[in-house]
Amino acid sequence: MKVLIAGSNGQLGWELNRTCPDGHKIISLDYPGIDICDNASVSGILKKYKPDWIINCAAYTNVDKAETDEAAARAVNCEGAANLAGGALAINARMVHISTDFVFNGNTAKPWWPYDIPDPCSVYGKTKLEGEKSVQDILKNEALIIRTAWLYSVHGNNFVHTMIRLMKEKDTLNVIYDQIGTPCWAKGLARAVWEAVKFNLKGIFHWTDAGVASWYDFAVAIGEEAVAAGLIKKEIPIVPIPSEKYPAPAQRPNFSVLDKTGFTAATGMMPEHWRKQLRKMIKEIS
Repeated sequence: MKVLIAGSNGQLGWELNRTCPDGHKIISLDYPGIDICDNASVSGILKKYKPDWIINCAAYTNVDKAETDEAAARAVNCEGAANLAGGALAINARMVHISTDFVFNGNTAKPWWPYDIPDPCSVYGKTKLEGEKSVQDILKNEALIIRTAWLYSVHGNNFVHTMIRLMKEKDTLNVIYDQIGTPCWAKGLARAVWEAVKFNLKGIFHWTDAGVASWYDFAVAIGEEAVAAGLIKKEIPIVPIPSEKYPAPAQRPNFSVLDKTGFTAATGMMPEHWRKQLRKMIKEIS
């Protein structure tokens, strides 16, 4: 089976390459090797390689910058997704489109189901939702969308790497305590994507690690695991602060825990707790 990964240099694309099952041939492409915003380019590349599956990991993910750069965010998150979906339809390929918890407003205290009504509160979330709808409009019942959240990996820039760097540089840190979600190791998400391909899933699914955390909880755990692995010398005080004390251009959902039971029912794959996954990732760094 041939699988084309668009956005292969990102966290998920990198992990998909590392976790690829036997029997698959991967075509790994990233900009400028593939420009998903250029429909003619996408069409030509897909006709050249004729993949059986396309995994769209490409996204405009700078949440705050998107508030003032909406056209660029929409070009990648919506129009780019539509170009890939149209190309998939033309060559009769299946497509996995990766989306986000930011399609929800976060105004609830229960985990979000895949078919709960989206209501994004940021430009990033709006453009990702537009991308979902474009993929569904084009591929109809063949569309496969997997939403995730709080992604991190050994590869690339993310919250874990930022916290470890700051813990080496500073004597104390302030971290938000009133935004709740679930961290997700990109390696675990990659394995879930490969399971989705194996089971030929269709529809909308959610995947993160198991459990619930605030950004404060996540930061404290990173400090503990980094000390245990010898990445930093000692834990530093971490002060929990409310979101209002750390204003940002884009509004974040206050509660974005995603319900994964549908994915588990369809594949049998159970998510591991985020703390265990974090420990494995820290060990890979060390």
